[in-house]
Amino acid sequence: MATLHFHYGVMSSSKSARLIINAYNYNQNGIQTQVIKPAFDTRFSTDTVKSRIGIETPAIAMPNLDKFTPAPGTRVVLVDEVQFFSPSDIDKLVRIADDKNITVMCYGLMSDSNEQMFPVSKRLIEVGAELHQHESNCQINGCMELATHHLRFSPDGRVIRAGDQFALGDSNYKSVCRGHYNMLYHGIGQKTK
Repeated sequence: MATLHFHYGVMSSSKSARLIINAYNYNQNGIQTQVIKPAFDTRFSTDTVKSRIGIETPAIAMPNLDKFTPAPGTRVVLVDEVQFFSPSDIDKLVRIADDKNITVMCYGLMSDSNEQMFPVSKRLIEVGAELHQHESNCQINGCMELATHHLRFSPDGRVIRAGDQFALGDSNYKSVCRGHYNMLYHGIGQKTK
């Protein structure tokens, strides 16, 4: 039986870059891969996964995985922005890993900017995906703490405390440590670093 992995982290923790590097390395070693992304994600392109550092790889954009069947010879399926899929799509990926002996590597966010776990992330944990956290520092100037949360800002710089879990783009988000999140989102505590 192949494995199911969930690579998660805050925005700007190099999840997509790691997916692209893994796809490249597998393909260089003769291991056929398929890269999947949600059709919802059109930030850079409809048919590539691109990292902010400038590297990219071809991808198949799909609204859901209902009709997805790995191409013959595929040994690894890599899924970017997995949080935009549905829990039933995760069940499909479990069947691909277990029944077809194909390694499945999912990359995405664990929770949204309101501290709510994405349903897909919850499902990945429920089905026993191996968890791999990608670390990044807090994006508040001068802070060196581990970023664990996201803050969403309005164009005028106010913290947004409600809204759709599925907002695309990162220009109005910052990845922050728990202390800065609690201070800026909840108005509690004081961060001195």
